[in-house]
Amino acid sequence: MQHVFPTYQRFPFAITDGQGVHLTDNHGKTYLDFTAGIGVCNFGYHQPQIQAAVTQQLTHIWHTSNLYENELQDAVAGLLANGEERLVYFANSGTEANEAALKLARKYTGKTGILAFQHSFHGRTYGAMSMTGNPHIQAGYAPLVPGITFATYNDDAALDKITPELAAVILEVVQGEGGVFAGQTAWLQAVNAKCQATGVLLIIDEVQTGIGRTGYRMAYEGYGLDPDIYTVAKGLANGLPVGAMVGRRQLATAFGPGSHGSTFAGNAVAMAAAKRVLTQLTPALLTTVRAHAELVWQALATQVEPIPVVKQITGKGLMIGIHLDEQMPVNQVITRLQVEGLLTLSAGDNTLRLLPPIVMQPADLLAGIALIAKVLTTLTTEVTTNE
Repeated sequence: MQHVFPTYQRFPFAITDGQGVHLTDNHGKTYLDFTAGIGVCNFGYHQPQIQAAVTQQLTHIWHTSNLYENELQDAVAGLLANGEERLVYFANSGTEANEAALKLARKYTGKTGILAFQHSFHGRTYGAMSMTGNPHIQAGYAPLVPGITFATYNDDAALDKITPELAAVILEVVQGEGGVFAGQTAWLQAVNAKCQATGVLLIIDEVQTGIGRTGYRMAYEGYGLDPDIYTVAKGLANGLPVGAMVGRRQLATAFGPGSHGSTFAGNAVAMAAAKRVLTQLTPALLTTVRAHAELVWQALATQVEPIPVVKQITGKGLMIGIHLDEQMPVNQVITRLQVEGLLTLSAGDNTLRLLPPIVMQPADLLAGIALIAKVLTTLTTEVTTNE
């Protein structure tokens, strides 16, 4: 790629087509997809109802800006609110949604302090990057947005840092980019309670964990949490760029006309896809996702966890991290899995990350786990032989 900034390390092939939960590259090779476009295409590829909704919208209006009333936006916002007293601000990505959450928290409270967590990831624009607990992502961009401090995830000592001087706490209930570490239920609930007791807003970043990824509409629901604000993107439109910040209705006093905005946000085509996604995200489907995830975790426990190079397996639902010993570089595993016809991801410190479409059926899910077990076993043998 001669005309694009080299901001990504790309594999030496292109994806040219997708159908269901399989992708095809420019050489005609077909893969089972355990990436979902990094947690985006939760309903797979060429999903008929979503494709029909987008196609129909393309015959009407593509874009109008936010100068006019928009019934489609309001319909999607209503589905996101899900019967609660919440309002929605639309954006174009997860990082934009988190920027909106940062601005709203500071403007509503009149305070500037934000508590975030080590190994978190909230985006790459300045505010979101400044709330991201990864020095590698921040390197070279100082000075960052001031007023943001960090605590250790899943650590009770973090509770002492939640004081009335803060505007907000921001966290992921499962840290994705940081290594697929799930929050402990008791700890997350304690953070929620401390925020409520001190008048600090709780922002939950659902960009990767939302839209059924953990077997719940939003992952926080599975932990019994009650955030003041949550953000969502990735899977919301199954591949079209969209993000949303969802907050309590009373926060609207700080977010009136002119306080924030975006030309493209709430684009009609993206909204058509999002409406269809949310309509299909039914309680019955979520129950099925949880059941399928249980089968996957059982297979991981019996087939993958006993392999010597596997240190631990973490995550929630269909958001899985297989942590590997340093003698087994994760990129080597990913490349070998590609040869075998399985696409996977990395995360954190030498972790194999799995984000299959949530509609993937058990036969494909278990076939993917079996391939991972096969490749890890083979590579372990090769490493041992070469020592």
